[in-house]
Amino acid sequence: MDKKTNVKHIPYATQWIEDDDMQAVSETLKSDYLTTGPKINEFEQAFAQYVGARYAVAVSSGTAALHAACFAAGIKEGDEVITTPMTFAASANCIIYCGGRPVFADIDPHTYNIDPKEIEKHITPKTKAIIPVHFTGQPCDMDAINDIAKEHHLIVIEDAAHALGATYKSKKIGGISDMTCFSFHPVKHITTGEGGMITTDDENLYKKLIQFRNHGITRDREILEHDDGPWYYEQQFLGYNYRMTDIQAALGISQLKKIDRFLSRRREIADRYDKAFADMEWIITPYQIKEAQSAWHLYILQLKPEYLGMSRKKAYIALQQRGIGVNVHYIPVYYHPYYRRMGYRKGLCQNAENLYERIITIPLYPKMSDEDVEYVIDAVKGDI
Repeated sequence: MDKKTNVKHIPYATQWIEDDDMQAVSETLKSDYLTTGPKINEFEQAFAQYVGARYAVAVSSGTAALHAACFAAGIKEGDEVITTPMTFAASANCIIYCGGRPVFADIDPHTYNIDPKEIEKHITPKTKAIIPVHFTGQPCDMDAINDIAKEHHLIVIEDAAHALGATYKSKKIGGISDMTCFSFHPVKHITTGEGGMITTDDENLYKKLIQFRNHGITRDREILEHDDGPWYYEQQFLGYNYRMTDIQAALGISQLKKIDRFLSRRREIADRYDKAFADMEWIITPYQIKEAQSAWHLYILQLKPEYLGMSRKKAYIALQQRGIGVNVHYIPVYYHPYYRRMGYRKGLCQNAENLYERIITIPLYPKMSDEDVEYVIDAVKGDI
C-alpha cells in the first residue's frame, strides 16, 4: 500500500516461491548436475503421474513444448492446423515453425473456448491436426473435439498452458489426447522460471519428443544408422536445444507438491469474485461448463455491449490508477501485423473479435490475500 495515495499495487498474476522451493534449488546448485541430470527424470515422472499420462517430456518453455508437439505430430509445409484466435500467439506460431498454416476457428461465446462446430467447418484435405486451447483454465469440449479428430484422422495437441490441474469429466487435463502442452512461466500454476512439459501416452511420440529437445541427437543403439562404439551418437534430424535444467526441474518438483493448495486458493478467489459481481448488471462473469472443473488461470470480466458507452479503455485505465494490474487476454492472434502480412484479415472469427472488445482480466493468483481480493472487488464496483 502506498501510504501517500492509499493505493495498493496488485499485479494480475505472480509466482509464489517459498523457503522449501529455494532450498530445493540450493541443494541442486550444490550437486554434480546443473543441466540435464536426475532432477529432469524425477520431475517428468511426478508430473506424468499427477496428470495421469504415461510419459512427460520437460522442455525449456511452453512455446518449446508446442513446437516439439507439432514436430512429433509430423506437421510440415502445406499442412493446415486448426486452432483458436483467442490465445497467446505461441499457439499458432508453433504451427508456422514446422511449415504449416494456422487456420483459425471461432469460439463459443459462452465458454470462450474453440467451438467444435466451427472446427468442422474448417476441415479440408490439408488439415493435419487440431490445437484446442483451454482458455483461462476451463477445458474445451474434448469429447466433441476428439470425435472430430478420430473421424478425420487428425492429431490433437492440447494447449494446456492455462489448465494444469483442470479436470474434464473427472479426468485431469494431460491424459486425454495425443499430446498436451503445459507452461511453467511465473504467472502459471507452478513455475520453473521458464519451462514447459509435453505429456502423451504414445511411446513413439515420446521418443520423438525426447530426441527433438536435444538437437535431434540419439544414443539409442536400436535406432542408430551406424555404430562406431559406446561413445557414438547421431543427429538424425534437425532438432533444437530445448532442454530444461536440473535447477529448474528442482524448483518444478517442489512447486508441483503444492499444486492442489494453489488450485484450491485460485478457486476460492474465483468463487468470491463470482458472488461479488453477480449483482452487477453490466458485467458478465465467466461461464463454467458442468462437465469440467477449471484451473482458474485467469478471471475475465466481460462488459455487456449495451454498457460500452463507458468504454473498456476507460475502465482499464481507472483500475490501473488504483494500482490493479489489469490486462486483456487476448488480442486475436490474426490481428498482429505478422499475421496480417501473411494474409489474415479481421472478420475471420466474429465471436472472438466481439469478445476482445469487451474483456478485462483482473488479478487472480494464490498469493493474493483476502485483503487484496476485497480491494480488487471494491475497485471494480467503484470504477466499472
